[in-house]
Amino acid sequence: MSRKLITLNKDLKQLDDEAFDLEIKNHHLLAHGIPYVNSAREIKFGTLVSKLDLAGERTVQPESHVIYFIGEHPCEQDGTVITAIKNASNKVDLGEGLVVDQTFSAKPSGHGKYKDYHDKITQYTKIISHPAVAIDAAVKIQRAGTRPTTDPETVHVYPDTNSTRAEIGAISSKLKGLKIGIVGVGGTGSYVLDFVSKTHVAEIHLFDGDYFLNHNAFRAPGAAPIEQLQMRPLKAIYLHGLYSKMHKFIIPHDYHVVGENVDELSHLNFVFICVDKPSAKKTIIDKLVHQKIPFVDVGIGIEAINGALTGSIRVTVCTPEKSDHLDRRVSVGDGEENVYSQNIQIAELNALNAALAVIKWKKLYGFYHDLEKEFHSSYSINVNKIINDEANA
Repeated sequence: MSRKLITLNKDLKQLDDEAFDLEIKNHHLLAHGIPYVNSAREIKFGTLVSKLDLAGERTVQPESHVIYFIGEHPCEQDGTVITAIKNASNKVDLGEGLVVDQTFSAKPSGHGKYKDYHDKITQYTKIISHPAVAIDAAVKIQRAGTRPTTDPETVHVYPDTNSTRAEIGAISSKLKGLKIGIVGVGGTGSYVLDFVSKTHVAEIHLFDGDYFLNHNAFRAPGAAPIEQLQMRPLKAIYLHGLYSKMHKFIIPHDYHVVGENVDELSHLNFVFICVDKPSAKKTIIDKLVHQKIPFVDVGIGIEAINGALTGSIRVTVCTPEKSDHLDRRVSVGDGEENVYSQNIQIAELNALNAALAVIKWKKLYGFYHDLEKEFHSSYSINVNKIINDEANA
């Protein structure tokens, strides 16, 4: 496991000093070689697995008293299960090849939570190992000769304990390895970045040649300090600086995608098109369709009527299997009537447009269930309704 985490955290170092065979895998703490008795009254060795709650690289008090186990259900000396910890006996996939067999529940006496990870691991070990020690007083924790000294390379600056806490590590891993492009990181595109940066995609490429100015700050996530606005940073550069604090592999391209550089999209696995000029989309869409690269195109059409705003938000998806709907759903001519030309954008509408686009992207890769399988959807503000269309029969 990461020697740095052991050094920084007293509870983990204490476990290591006491000869526990520790490993960190997919943001879980594993304690290997724990002796126990199975139903046949044989002494076996299993692995305790606990969610690892962190503040940066520092452990915090474990939120849950529940723990997992890899192995058969531990038993008493006579082969009957230890009922004090019994919870559920079914396999759970925690992601990254970490599959557990049992779930145990034993609240610490005197307080609702374990004090730290040393307290949690040692208390469960006493309960599980006591029958084995009673059978053979010489039995002790088995420790492997060597383990990796560093954790596998991750795309995030700090561990994603959110997926761990929610037990969706295996589902989250479906997005790993993808190279994502976001063309246009203004209002909607910046929110797309905010959402995608929290996933495990391999790379996030930002394409935008405009400056990040006051009006951008009022329709983008976060709060830009005035000092940065006065420096007139390019959008791609500003957002790279902000989100690289979380995701290691954000690549800024501080220019617009045009005919001369559109080939730069060819190596991507998926693209979000978030530009507000219809004619700028044609070159991009033609390239992606030709290269069979799936993408989502977003749009907002808002206008002021009788002193209030109304309009709609659009999400149109294209895959190698279906692109015949694009001509009737995505405008690529500036001469056409387009309420978006007023350029009315409001932060919550940008965020909603981005959220719908990212949800659809995640559906395509199996993160979310997709029963409708629509390729076009629109949300109407004044009636609060989403209409799905262009289902692929």
